[in-house]
Amino acid sequence: MNAPLTTDFRVEPADYRTDFQDLRHVRESVFVVEQKVPLELEWDALDPVCQHVVARDGHNRAIGTGRLSPQHAIGRLAVLPEWRGRGVGAALLSALIDAARMQRWDAVELHAQVDAIAFYRKHGFEAFGEEFDEAGIRHQSMRLALAPFEERPAPPPRMALSAVETFEQALAATVATINHSRRDLCVFSRDLDPALLGQPAVLDALRAYATSGIDPRVRVLLLDPQSPEQTGHPWLTLAQRLPSAFEFRACEEEPDRQYPSAFLVGDRGALYFRPLGGRMEGEASDATPARARQLLEAFERMWQRGRTCTEFRALGI
Repeated sequence: MNAPLTTDFRVEPADYRTDFQDLRHVRESVFVVEQKVPLELEWDALDPVCQHVVARDGHNRAIGTGRLSPQHAIGRLAVLPEWRGRGVGAALLSALIDAARMQRWDAVELHAQVDAIAFYRKHGFEAFGEEFDEAGIRHQSMRLALAPFEERPAPPPRMALSAVETFEQALAATVATINHSRRDLCVFSRDLDPALLGQPAVLDALRAYATSGIDPRVRVLLLDPQSPEQTGHPWLTLAQRLPSAFEFRACEEEPDRQYPSAFLVGDRGALYFRPLGGRMEGEASDATPARARQLLEAFERMWQRGRTCTEFRALGI
């Protein structure tokens, strides 16, 4: 039966043992049944030590897979036929590239089937060497150089809470909160505040944080995930590229939906708090652990009561 014409899917890490049946379903459907690869060649000794990713549809069914080997190689990238042409392969490839970057590798390689060379070239891979036969299919070796991580030295922290009164101060407080976070950045907002959170300086800081290679997490709790202001928001675009780093939820309970404030708070005491979410005025600090802990505890309670933002699933988030 054909899948519905939708782009409702997500990409997530897979555990080889726990998710083996899902990996098997996709890989054997594509490689063994469709492409006639011998079953004994499909599974190898590398599989248990590789990092695997799986794409799942809106009903949690596996629709695509891929793996990253300790030899710095991407492989076994497969998408079920009815899901091809909907961005699943690109999302799987991006997740594997991001996983390689998080390990600070300087390059990744792969063996591309010759009819998929154009797909990999579009993602920056370059061919090298001669074509060769692998499991009865013509292949081409390809390589992608990975840009080195930029270190994020945090500036000396401001220990005391300071007043935020202007947009320039709000922008500086937002960037500082991101820069001083390490593994957990929590954001509470009505509609992702496009005028503030969409600023290039904020995006640069967020991108550096989300690709810092220390398993960073960005949790965003929204009051109005259906706001038209979020259409094309750059945070959503970045979340598509780094789905393992971002998670979005929406407030469900009425007391949470009536919460008037907005804030960013990090796991190392940095914060920017606005008593009225529609205004920039508030308070900020790079390192005030007690106040940050209060905000984190409030965020965690509302986060646990929230729901996943199904509105964003069409974007592959």
